[in-house]
Amino acid sequence: MSWFIGITQILLVLALLAAAHVPLGNYMARVFLSEADTRAESVLYRLTGVDSSSQQRWRTYFLSVLGFSAVSLVVLFGLLRLQHLLPLSNGKAGVPVDQAINTAVSFVTNTNWQSYSGETTMGFLAQMAGLAVQNFVSAAVGIAVAVALIRGLMRSNSLFIGNFWVDLARSTLRILLPISVLFAIIYMGLGVIDNLTPDQVVHTVTGGVQTIPGGPDASQEVIKHLGTNGGGFFNANSAHPLSAPSALVNLANIFLILLIPSALPRTFGIMVGSRRQGWAILAAMATFFVLSLAAVIALETTTTSPASQAAGAAMEGRETRFGIIPSAFFAVATTLTSTGAIDSAHSSYSGLGGAVLMINMMIGEIAPGGVGSGLYGMLIVAIIAVFVCGLMVGRTPEFLGKRIGRTEITLASTFILVSPALALIGTAVATLWPGTLDSVLNTTSAIQSAGHATAQTAAQATQLNPHALSEILYAFTSAANNNGSAFAGLNANTPFFNIALAIVMLFGRLVPIGAVLALAGALAKQTPAETSPGTLPTHRPLFVGVVVGIGFVISALTFLPVLALGPINEGLM
Repeated sequence: MSWFIGITQILLVLALLAAAHVPLGNYMARVFLSEADTRAESVLYRLTGVDSSSQQRWRTYFLSVLGFSAVSLVVLFGLLRLQHLLPLSNGKAGVPVDQAINTAVSFVTNTNWQSYSGETTMGFLAQMAGLAVQNFVSAAVGIAVAVALIRGLMRSNSLFIGNFWVDLARSTLRILLPISVLFAIIYMGLGVIDNLTPDQVVHTVTGGVQTIPGGPDASQEVIKHLGTNGGGFFNANSAHPLSAPSALVNLANIFLILLIPSALPRTFGIMVGSRRQGWAILAAMATFFVLSLAAVIALETTTTSPASQAAGAAMEGRETRFGIIPSAFFAVATTLTSTGAIDSAHSSYSGLGGAVLMINMMIGEIAPGGVGSGLYGMLIVAIIAVFVCGLMVGRTPEFLGKRIGRTEITLASTFILVSPALALIGTAVATLWPGTLDSVLNTTSAIQSAGHATAQTAAQATQLNPHALSEILYAFTSAANNNGSAFAGLNANTPFFNIALAIVMLFGRLVPIGAVLALAGALAKQTPAETSPGTLPTHRPLFVGVVVGIGFVISALTFLPVLALGPINEGLM
């Protein structure tokens, strides 16, 4: 694919996102500022006993999140274990215990890490009533938490940050569901399958036999991207021709991934009463995104090996229908959000190209980040930037009139440190766990990426090579940041990886949410300070630059040593 076509596709998607930014951002602001319930919401509240006019303190809000997540985990786990006894199982057996735990945690935490092949493991009911439902509500939880933090910045002398059940219902019924229905119809028109047809065995023209899978894919494909979920109906995810039958669908997937996260800064600006604040947050997100996209495209189009020179670029692991630049665009979009969907094999990216994809997750997936999680992650970085600037000039740091004191910076720092700690500790434990390292490094084990493990000798198999470390590091970084994508050379379907990654996903989701809600509660109690000549403007280019710098510095200081041992080492070899 030529540079012209590839860049044109990128510009087309960005133009559509720009066109949707204002109307969608405005609409979402109206959704959460309105005090009126729709008729469907009123019925839902009566059935569930929710008082939509009541408000919650941050602890009650957080307990609601925990309770909802716990019930979701139990229900989804049971559905996966018992799917062989339920209708529409399509002949699939119950999911093994450790894999069912991993999958339930993965989808409830909006991670959608998959240690299974969708078309051979999951029946239709498990896909529709289990995984697709969690695609909606886990994304709605992210939006709800982001809105709660915005209320903390909006309100003064208040103990309340909203009502979780109302925010959850509005996010699902007014935002996610209408867009999903519209695009599901569009996707079916573009050739994405959506049916209840069991697998069909056909005879090929060469005399062979091939199984053609069916299933309700279009409806799940839309929400997996729109909700920045990423779990694929098929093992090949968004590279599968039945899920992405054309380059147009591939571009639509990228558009949906970025749609809500890129519009939420507008929502933030309207709700806090300063659209300039929203533009500043969006500018910081866009800076991260452009730098990452440019780096990945440059690294993946540089031809250094005979094979890549013959192909014109590094085509290993790429879907030839899409090409290098759209694949790089998709990879950057999915790792800078908490999506995890893929249309190319990230394990086949160059060492340095793979490092950039890891860094995208390591900075917290804030550009523009996951649905809801990207906005509150970027606001946390902005708060830390305000604190650092305040220390440099000797003034009390303030953000939107709210003082950033000891409590606030402690909670912000907790948010920042949780995911790196989980990723690095998990990687260290995985390399030291008895038996795990041997299974990772030998030729019949978890690392079987072509060109990396097939020529290992017995002596080499006892050492952790850079690509093997990159595989493990990527897996735990993806889990800790609730991303869900993988290098795909790692066979994570082992008891150790299923349980270890489930633990990391659970803590990587709930602990940061707890810190965000506690911060929202602390900010809501404050009385906003009046703007003075010494107040740091947080809507100007200088502050945007500081936010970007802080985001990179935090990641560099935390992850540079392990990146040097893994992908950077591999890229320089």
